[in-house]
Amino acid sequence: MTHTHIAGSIHADAAQAGPQWLAVPEDLNAIDAALWPRGTTRDEQGRIVVGGCALTDVAAEHGTPTYLIDEADFRARAAEFRDSFAGWGVYYAGKALLTRTIARWVAEEGLGLDVTTMGEMRLALAGGMPAARLGFHGNNKSREEIRFALEQGVGRIIVDSFDEIARIEEACRDLDTTARVLVRVTTGVEAHTHEYIATAHEDQKFGLSIQGGHALAALVRCHASPVMELMGIHSHIGSQIFETHGFEVAIRRTLRLAHQFRTATGSELPELDLGGGFGIAYTPADSPMATAELAAAFEDMVDHECRGFGLTRPRMSIEPGRAICGPAGVAIYEVGTVKVVELEGNKARVYVSVDGGMSDNIRPALYAAEYSAVIANRASVAEPVLSRVVGKHCEGGDILIRDVFLPHDVAPGDLIAVPGSGAYARSMASNYNQVPKPPLVGVRDGDTSILLRRETLDDLMRLDVGQ
Repeated sequence: MTHTHIAGSIHADAAQAGPQWLAVPEDLNAIDAALWPRGTTRDEQGRIVVGGCALTDVAAEHGTPTYLIDEADFRARAAEFRDSFAGWGVYYAGKALLTRTIARWVAEEGLGLDVTTMGEMRLALAGGMPAARLGFHGNNKSREEIRFALEQGVGRIIVDSFDEIARIEEACRDLDTTARVLVRVTTGVEAHTHEYIATAHEDQKFGLSIQGGHALAALVRCHASPVMELMGIHSHIGSQIFETHGFEVAIRRTLRLAHQFRTATGSELPELDLGGGFGIAYTPADSPMATAELAAAFEDMVDHECRGFGLTRPRMSIEPGRAICGPAGVAIYEVGTVKVVELEGNKARVYVSVDGGMSDNIRPALYAAEYSAVIANRASVAEPVLSRVVGKHCEGGDILIRDVFLPHDVAPGDLIAVPGSGAYARSMASNYNQVPKPPLVGVRDGDTSILLRRETLDDLMRLDVGQ
């Protein structure tokens, strides 16, 4: 199947009736199981039900827009990675979606957790995640953050620069402790994804280049440090990746680097972290690999390359990223207006405006991310009409879904549900136009619980201390 590239044109040509992959659905009321939390259905009233909760009931209780996360689905996906990659370290991406409750779920499922800031570290620890199972990322870690990580006993710090190596050593000497580190390297792999989430090509801010020799120099530097325990190499080629070809190249290049390190020092590196960035299905055009299939492919590639370089197989770890929380999340909006815009050539576009937008999901505006959507509060027998779902913000680029078929009778007061909203949506929310952030609601077995309460205008006013 051909995969969509999320860096497509923001303004689709209406004459093409949407992107090439978008087909007129045979049944607008059907639920595509690949896009939704497991067990999602429509009830006898036509309402979408997630985690045993009708979305109309969630909206009535918590308002709109609202983000919900299906706890059972989240836990099941975490367990799939844990079990499929048995013997590997599996690190959940805190940046994708993190609350104290989610940190507890991750800890209870036996995974580690990646953090990138003081805030994420403190939140993960407050949720019960053991410090020893935290990995601390970031390209500009402050002295305060490094010191806090060492004081808490964070299990691994992923080194990103020579300045940081000196910073860590300084903190270790002050605290009379040792830091366990991996060196993040850039492999030069051009992952097929948007430029902003491709992280292993040479011209970007993360890591140390293998090609330029900086990665090997950093490994040797950390190995020689009296206050560092060098655990190994960290590689991350990007996000929302569907194929294994890029990982195959990254494995070969990182293990070649490990071989060079052994030649230079006489020591073998004990660990290799391959990062992650595994893609999820946002639209019917996306076809992510099954977790077990990914694991088998990775096992074969690592074993093959280790034999080729004559290396002892290192401990392995991965970072599934959005693949755990993304499919478990759904966003709910209420339609406010429906507008038909006449275009040249006797064509038209239907604009469906909802009560959220780029302040609660910046991804479509940031890198033209694609989503799907359906009417959530009822079934419809109306004809499908090509629509554009837009937000309420004062920006022409405030587009949530560029092209989607909705029923011709979509009207103000309808609920729009957007699957695949668990990752990098609520976590990247802002207060643009002074709009309070929506809540995050957990659902399970017909019950709801608030993980993050809705912000209020009073919250925003309290932050403004001016006269």
